[in-house]
Parts: sequence; structure tokens; C-alpha cells
Amino acid sequence: MLKNALWLFIAAFVILMIFLPSYSKLQDLRQRNADYAVQVRDLKQENTRLVEEKRRLEDDPVYLEKVAREKMGLAREGEVVYKMIPEDMIQDPQALKDRQKKVPASAQPQVQR
Repeated sequence: MLKNALWLFIAAFVILMIFLPSYSKLQDLRQRNADYAVQVRDLKQENTRLVEEKRRLEDDPVYLEKVAREKMGLAREGEVVYKMIPEDMIQDPQALKDRQKKVPASAQPQVQR
């Protein structure tokens, strides 16, 4: 009787050793699949946002001008752009130098309507 229990224990142990790595790998693959599903969902949302942004840039001249002014620093012909320097940058000379290295608005292309 003890001999049969020992053989049963050994058989169960061998079966466990055979299937445990496969089960671990299955769990890892399930986790990776879930991670990829989240990544796909996020990319679809980003794609939808970018398609809407593209549509607005193509169809809405007011939005296009807003983006050109705010993100690209463009100005209409004859406009003078004043850049306000925050007080903390005046006190930090390195930040001021970094900001001065940027191309001034007068050297950039102009938006015309």
C-alpha cells in the first residue's frame, strides 16, 4: 500500500513537472496578450484623435491659424510678436540663454489670410 502511494506521488510529481512550465508560459502569454490589447486600444484612441486633428487642420482655417500661432510661433505680416520672459527665467541665466537660442518669430515664415 505504501509502495502504491509512493508511485502515485512520483507520477503526480512528474506530471506536475511536465505541465507546470507550459502553464507558466500560458499565463505569461495571456498577460502579454492583455498588455497588447491595452496598447491597441490606446493606439486606436490616439489614431482617432489624430484623424480629428487632421480634419480640423484641413477644414478649419481658424484652428489652423491658432495652431500656427501657438505651436509654431508664426505671425501675420506686419504684426509684432512680444515674448514675455517669466521672472524665474530672468533669475536663471542658463534658462534665458536656452530660450534665446530659439529662432525669433521675425525669422519664421508668416501666416497670411
